[in-house]
Amino acid sequence: MDAEPPLYPVAGAAGPQGDQHRLGLPDGPEAPLDELVGAYPNYDEEEEERRYYRRKRLCVLKNVVAASAGGMLTYAVYLGLLQMQLILHYDETYREVKYGNMGLPDIDSKMLIGINVTPAAALLYTPVLIRFFGTKWMMFLATGIYALFVSTNYWERYYTLVPSAIALGVAIVPLWASMGNYITRMAQKYYEYSHYKEQDEQAPKQRPPRGSHAPYLLVFQVIFYSFFHLSFACAQLPMVYFLNYYLYDLNHTLSNVRSCGTNSHGILTGFNKTVLRTLPRSRNLIVVESVLMAVAFLAMLLVLGLCGAAYRPTEEIDLRSVGWGNIFQLPFKHVRDFRLRHLVPFFIYSGFEVLFACTGLALGYGVCSVGLERLAYLLVAYGLGASAASLLGLMGLWLPRHVPLVAGAGLHLVLTVSLFFWAPKPRVLQHTWVLYTVTALWGVGSALNKIGLSTLLGILYEDKERQDFIFTIYHWWQAVAIFAVYVGSSLPMKVKLGVLLVTLVAAAALYLWMEHKLQQGVCPRLPRIPRPQHKVRGYRYLEEDNSDESDAEGGDGGGGGGRGDGAEEEAPPAGPAVGAEPAGPHRRPCPYEQAQEGDGPEQ
Repeated sequence: MDAEPPLYPVAGAAGPQGDQHRLGLPDGPEAPLDELVGAYPNYDEEEEERRYYRRKRLCVLKNVVAASAGGMLTYAVYLGLLQMQLILHYDETYREVKYGNMGLPDIDSKMLIGINVTPAAALLYTPVLIRFFGTKWMMFLATGIYALFVSTNYWERYYTLVPSAIALGVAIVPLWASMGNYITRMAQKYYEYSHYKEQDEQAPKQRPPRGSHAPYLLVFQVIFYSFFHLSFACAQLPMVYFLNYYLYDLNHTLSNVRSCGTNSHGILTGFNKTVLRTLPRSRNLIVVESVLMAVAFLAMLLVLGLCGAAYRPTEEIDLRSVGWGNIFQLPFKHVRDFRLRHLVPFFIYSGFEVLFACTGLALGYGVCSVGLERLAYLLVAYGLGASAASLLGLMGLWLPRHVPLVAGAGLHLVLTVSLFFWAPKPRVLQHTWVLYTVTALWGVGSALNKIGLSTLLGILYEDKERQDFIFTIYHWWQAVAIFAVYVGSSLPMKVKLGVLLVTLVAAAALYLWMEHKLQQGVCPRLPRIPRPQHKVRGYRYLEEDNSDESDAEGGDGGGGGGRGDGAEEEAPPAGPAVGAEPAGPHRRPCPYEQAQEGDGPEQ
């Protein structure tokens, strides 16, 4: 029987015709170079390019899901731990038995001050931190600070809880501003990878059409907020599976409560000082805190390992090279844009309505009437309602962009007016289904509000040199609103509802006026982003065709709106740009010429 021929011919081996190839070409050392290093005969360049960009799009989707899941786990751990901690520290028996005269109420008040007051100064440092660390690493460091806050609860003392609460307050605005910037950048990347053929046909410096990434941005924001609102439901797991077994029923905790809902004052006036039937064992508390700590570490690993970079390395260099003074000033300079000024009331209302859902609605209407043991289920209804209703944001793919935002505002308007006239009676469970319905509907309005605002900002300001500034302003105003809610927590419920209603009406009216002005062709005015000033003059910044040039350096200007959006930017100064190479033979020799000890063109 003849031996089977080898699958691959041995290089240099003599075949049936000696050193001759079966096609008549010489084999071995005399073979032509093209036969050795030439292209594979069955190689399909278009198919390989299509597969390459498909992998790129899958990586973008992976980044969006990982960032959304990481943000959800981080916020769920924070809310769940803070809620359990405040309930335990509220109980007089727990404080006296566990900590004696250490002064837990004073520590808790200072801790809440650190969490709610510190973000009010975030506008001063957030853009600098995001530009210094980069978007992805800012997300990672902020989730690490949340994990640090969880770890300090193993040893509850003044010198552990208060400093970690201040650090957490510092990280709140940078985390969510970088998250918003990250999701917007992923939408822009997905558009680039989906329309790579169109970009190849365009001029090198020609930018994509305005709003071309909007459909992808809307879908990614829906994914992000579907995960984010699940954090309110996941945060209740420690309450449902652990703390609820130690709580008194409503007949004990609400024995001295006389008024609820619109007739209430402050937060749970008359609530019993003892809410725990038995004290949880320290070992059980350590187990719960260890689980929360593990989830916080998982969120860090998701951001670190699965989230790709938002910018290319050279883009990061360009973003930092505009000067730290300019980075500090640019958020304030953006106030001249009438679009941002008209959206500020909506930013403030966005902070108001989330805090009202967690404190005013859940406590003033829920716990005050149906007991502390049902607090977790009310917040689960809010979180699940908001997460499911996030899918309603997809109607922005077919409807005008103002419809989801105005629909959410209209739903909240109806609910707020209804709450003005509702005062549920304490210790009465017949209206429990009404509470769950109102809470879930409030979550629907919150989802439409958050998705509409984030998508609108990503559409109006699609220039990558501005996005971190815009999302910093957005989340800073939210933080200011949260600080205002914290300061006014002792006000009567009618006053809180009145402030909420006035802010909502003003926000909706100014937003519609802004859309009207844009339709009339009114030109918004944006500050000019300075050109990057690179201190190191490497070869990549001396080439005439600079492939690393940012959008702001392109020939069509660097405005977030460009001329197509009617943005009036500051005119560039006359004369040669600062740091530009002088024309003619007397230019500075490049590093290669310096290494060759040459003097450039003079030699």
